[in-house]
Amino acid sequence: MANLVRIVIQLPEELKHQLDALKQQGYTASGFIRAMLERELSKHTPAPSPVLQVVPHKKRIARA
Repeated sequence: MANLVRIVIQLPEELKHQLDALKQQGYTASGFIRAMLERELSKHTPAPSPVLQVVPHKKRIARA
């Protein structure tokens, strides 16, 4: 598994209670939040960078 980093977030008490209720079902808060973030962030894949095409500069011919 990749190197993991810790983040600290603040939650309203109601959300904390809901996470605690998930523990009774065998989920961990970390596992639940990680899975939710992976699922949500995969929906928002970044748009590909635009491809720029270099067009050579044409010399203008002076008209008489």
